[in-house]
Amino acid sequence: MEKSIHMNHQPNDPNLTTWVNVPPNSDFPIQNLPFGIFSNTEYKAPHAGVAIGDQVIDLAALFEQGHLNGLGLPEDNVFAYDTLNAFMALGKQAASKVRTRVSQLLLADNPELRDNEELKQAAMRPMDHVTMHMPVFVRDYTDFYSSIEHATNVGAMFRDPNNALLPNWRHLPVGYHGRASSIVPSGTPITRPKGQYKDPQDDQPSFGPSRRLDFELEMAFITCKENGMGNSVSTAEAEEYIFGFVLFNDWSARDIQAWEYQPLGPFLGKNFGSSISPWIVTMDALEPFRTESPKQEPEVLPYLKTEGKKAFDIELEVFLHPEGGNENKICHSNFKYLYWNVNQQLAHHTVNGCNLGIGDMYASGTISGSDPKSFGSMLELAWKGTKPLKLDDGSERKFLLDGDTVTMRAYAEGNGVRIGFGEVSSKILPAR
Repeated sequence: MEKSIHMNHQPNDPNLTTWVNVPPNSDFPIQNLPFGIFSNTEYKAPHAGVAIGDQVIDLAALFEQGHLNGLGLPEDNVFAYDTLNAFMALGKQAASKVRTRVSQLLLADNPELRDNEELKQAAMRPMDHVTMHMPVFVRDYTDFYSSIEHATNVGAMFRDPNNALLPNWRHLPVGYHGRASSIVPSGTPITRPKGQYKDPQDDQPSFGPSRRLDFELEMAFITCKENGMGNSVSTAEAEEYIFGFVLFNDWSARDIQAWEYQPLGPFLGKNFGSSISPWIVTMDALEPFRTESPKQEPEVLPYLKTEGKKAFDIELEVFLHPEGGNENKICHSNFKYLYWNVNQQLAHHTVNGCNLGIGDMYASGTISGSDPKSFGSMLELAWKGTKPLKLDDGSERKFLLDGDTVTMRAYAEGNGVRIGFGEVSSKILPAR
């Protein structure tokens, strides 16, 4: 029997309630419904699911049982794959229909799944019983540098405080292409990298484990549509290509990076690992949290102009957990601080005809605010090691130590609804 989408059902309605138990302050209310890839002991092959409260809804099982019929999906079960790429390739409209249908099944007054014990057994998994995997296959990865506060801080530290920004910075979203193969999901440990470094007082470089390992607080968007080589994507069209967002920790070895980056930019200082949160929060779920971007001066070139609210009010937090100690909140920032918004990033990325791929990932660059407590890296928080960060156990940090766990969390909140991202958390292991 085919199930139809009711056009009057609004998945973002703050008044929606669900029969699923959603703990207070959960990142995953019925208004969120992010997509991810999971497995468990019963079903060991990774496949697609949706988060609700402390449960995972098995999309492959819903499809097999016919509860996603009538949505225009292909006969092939795209939810049975080990990445979301095939599903995302169907386009944002298909994803919106699936999200709306899942929302209907979870409504408090809908008995279709609620009262079907056999289906619940097949299609619901406790979140603490599943393993989360990379949600997408990332073919290409781009890292931007879009926070004016972060760029100013770094420029002041390493160049001239009176001319912290390079001449191009206010005219275009600066970025570079990074390593896709070392992007890993939350929970994957990060091994301290080795490489060359040279302090200013040294005549020759040294080799060894990085002494200045750092995190970078970022968000990343993922594309779900191809533009074809040679074609540009305008700022007005950009959101058709963006499936959703994840939290992104772009680990950095500052000492290795400082020695190697001229003239071509980061290499070993960045390519050893980047960590993401495993649930992709859709742009649909974030619609109620749109806000104004910072004013851009001077006026940008026509191809970078945008209309309407293109920033998102998403609270960002970073916690440092020393081995054997307690978790310390060390940063509280916000995604809305970014000077260059995602529409501008994608328009600039493609203005030369660069072809986008499905599952490609685009990180924001470190997100810092004007308050020192909102600085999104240890480099800034401890100001190049000159102002060590004091933890509640009495220890200090200039940079990260082996055994430290860094955890990032993010959420948008309003009208009694909290749209969260879960977390991205990784422990630092000694260099091999």
